[in-house]
Amino acid sequence: MNKNVYSIVLTDNVIRAVDEEAYRLGTNRSNLINQILAERLSCITPEMRMRTIFDVVSGFFDSSCIWRQSEAVMKLRTSLEYKYRPTVSYRLELERIPGDYLGRLKINIRTQNAELRNYFKMVFAALAGIETSAELSRGIDENLFIWSVSDLGCVRNFRNAKSVSDDIKGEALGNYIAILTKAVKLYFSDTDSIEVLRIWYKNEYERFREKYEV
Repeated sequence: MNKNVYSIVLTDNVIRAVDEEAYRLGTNRSNLINQILAERLSCITPEMRMRTIFDVVSGFFDSSCIWRQSEAVMKLRTSLEYKYRPTVSYRLELERIPGDYLGRLKINIRTQNAELRNYFKMVFAALAGIETSAELSRGIDENLFIWSVSDLGCVRNFRNAKSVSDDIKGEALGNYIAILTKAVKLYFSDTDSIEVLRIWYKNEYERFREKYEV
C-alpha cells in the first residue's frame, strides 16, 4: 500500500480536533485522517491491520504490564523472582507492510548485575537452540528463521504467514510471547533448573508449532 501526497482543504476546527486525537493516539495527522477515511469507506490500512494484531496480543496479558508505544510497537514488562526483582522488557515490532517477516520481538533485561545478565543470555541461548532445531527439522530455511542472542539482548524474528488472518497472527504472537515469558520466569524462580526448562519449553514449543505457523 503506497502512500502519495494529496492536497485537501479542511477547516481549522477540524484540523485542531484531528491533531488532538492524533496526539492522544500516538500517531500523526496524515495517518489519522487516512484511518478515518479508510474506516468510513471500508478499506483496510496497514495501521488497522497492526491494530488488530496488537488488540489480540493484548488479551493474553494483564493490561497493567502492556502498552502501545506507537502504531507499530507494543511493549510488555515483567519482573523476575530474583534479587531486586529485575524487569524484563519485551518489545514487539510489526512491519507496516510485511514481506517475508511479520515483525520481531526484542527482549532486554534491566540490570547491571553481570551474573544475572549471564543467566539471561544462557536462558535465551537455550530457548533459541530448541526453537532452531525444531524449525530446521521441518525443513524451514534457516535464513528465514533468525534468533539473535547477545550480551545486549535478544531478537526473535517472525515469518509472515501470508495466508493467515490478522486475528490468527495476533493469537499466535500472544500465545508465543506468553509461553516465552513463562519460561523465563520458570527459570529465574530456580536458576539450577536449566535442564528442566529445556524439557518444559521443548514440549510447549512443539505444541505451539503444531497449531501455528509464525
